[in-house]
Amino acid sequence: MKVLYVVHQYPPEFIGGVEVYTEELAQAILQRGWQVGVFHRSYSQEKFQKVRQLGGLPIFSISVGALSPSQRFLSTWRQPAIDDFWKKTLDQFKPDLVHIQHLMGLPESILERLTQLDIPYIITLWDYWWVCANANLLTNYSQTACHGPRFFLNCTRCVVARSGQPATWIASPLLLGLLLDRNRRLNNLLRGAMRLLSPSIFVRDWYKRHGVPQNHIHIVRPGVTPLTQPRSYRKPRGEEIRFLYVGGLAPNKGVHILLEALRKVKGKFQLSIVGDISAHPHYANLLHRMADERVTFLGKADRLDVWRAFADADAVAVPSLWHETFCLVAHEALAVGTPVLASEMGALTEAIRDGVNGLLLPPGDIEAWRIALQQLVDNPQILDRMRSQMTAPLYFEQHVDHIENIYREILEG
Repeated sequence: MKVLYVVHQYPPEFIGGVEVYTEELAQAILQRGWQVGVFHRSYSQEKFQKVRQLGGLPIFSISVGALSPSQRFLSTWRQPAIDDFWKKTLDQFKPDLVHIQHLMGLPESILERLTQLDIPYIITLWDYWWVCANANLLTNYSQTACHGPRFFLNCTRCVVARSGQPATWIASPLLLGLLLDRNRRLNNLLRGAMRLLSPSIFVRDWYKRHGVPQNHIHIVRPGVTPLTQPRSYRKPRGEEIRFLYVGGLAPNKGVHILLEALRKVKGKFQLSIVGDISAHPHYANLLHRMADERVTFLGKADRLDVWRAFADADAVAVPSLWHETFCLVAHEALAVGTPVLASEMGALTEAIRDGVNGLLLPPGDIEAWRIALQQLVDNPQILDRMRSQMTAPLYFEQHVDHIENIYREILEG
């Protein structure tokens, strides 16, 4: 049987959570005897259509050149070059099932074509893109968490803010119509899927509140594959506490909140920050200015080094200012027995049990974070107690079992 994955970006051109997950899932399903392919958009300046073998499976890649934010938004409607390459891909690969990981930057006609050909598809709801064109529920005008479209008035404000042209408000009735049409089209595509997979209860409930039937959404939590073993020793009192941040260096990740709180913490500690400084250079520069000698920026790291960092840390911080839909970082840290300090919002509240395997703290509240961090520096035995209360993680192979069962149910049902 053949399964084709569709994703907006793919390694090695782009390394991100959804992209790495798609690559790992494709390899795992391939190892189980399926024929597997991947279709993705490239954001290269060069225009091309190509098929290459990577990791034992065909990768169908297309680039129609770089996109501005406005072009990426409009790409949902029509992209003739991508439509044409998609038809060629379907003719060549002939999938029995298509699994959509992300459709950002790709036209919705991809799914319309599947419906015409009677090819079943499923969609994983990794973020809020199917309702929020920003995908992360953060507003363009204030970079704060959005509470939803509100008759698409909030969405219109975001479009105007992103354009950088206040006069765009003159066209707001047209923008509103465009947003309504986007929502209608994408909602219909969601309803046409054989399954909608959600990584968390939070995401399932959010989509339910925005018009997607709850019984159409199945919770399938991603699994992890630890590359290192949990640390077994206890930290002696008075020894330096090692905090760790791993992830994107972008404002919505709240790293500035963590740094501001730590500046006021007394005692022995260090913070290591693992993340790419090139994606948001202005924000990265701000973080460097805020950091003191107790903070080390390690830049990007490979997977093994990240797992080692998780195991060596005394606590991992996830100070997000947006509604995380799963947060792989938190789950990976917990998998090697490292407690997590996280913002009390989104799916983080499903992974972290306050006072048991970590702490849940008010998002953006510098003083609350300072108090919690100071408490851990002063009383490291709290971390030892949390470490002793960890439970076994859901492993990636167990997750793949679940995904494969879904594929078989659809194709054999």
